[in-house]
Amino acid sequence: MATTSPPDDDATSAADPASLRREDFPVLRAQPTRWHDNDHYGHVNNVVYYAYFDTAVNGYLMEATGTDIRQLDAIGLVVETGCLYLAPVGFPDDLEVGLAVSRLGTSSIAYRLALFRVGDQEPAAVGRFVHVYVDRRTRQNTPIPAVIRSVVAPLTRAGPPRPPPPRGPPRRGPPGRGAGGGPPPPPPRGGGGGG
Repeated sequence: MATTSPPDDDATSAADPASLRREDFPVLRAQPTRWHDNDHYGHVNNVVYYAYFDTAVNGYLMEATGTDIRQLDAIGLVVETGCLYLAPVGFPDDLEVGLAVSRLGTSSIAYRLALFRVGDQEPAAVGRFVHVYVDRRTRQNTPIPAVIRSVVAPLTRAGPPRPPPPRGPPRRGPPGRGAGGGPPPPPPRGGGGGG
């Protein structure tokens, strides 16, 4: 399968992704934390955020379409992910994943995601998740199914414009999350993985 990545136009590449707020996301999905989500450092391990994002996107698609998307003739494969960690979360925090679409192409969807503690306006993490649709049998690129397009198109609306946030010291996480205790740099862009 030959694919090209969509332009880098989402929240993880924005000048200040921490300026996103929950109103920037048309869909918010509950995401409980689990005891085993925490790592040795006392916060949710970085890889778990990707599971939260994957669950939110695919759960939304199944609920909104009323279809088992795994059974469609065209399936969405994950070709790119990214996450910018802004503040630690951990069990037993109650979380919500915000979903929006930053780009809706012919055969690909770039989702903008954010992880919020319930009631918080500022995200604890901002992510990117790209699905490319392929034929179930041949794995060749194919247009996004109409049933999927109909439920993701409304997620492309942008949030209300806001003034830039005041500049201050960067938010810091607990020790062990990156050099100097701050959040690690965003992961390198690139394909891999499956849906």
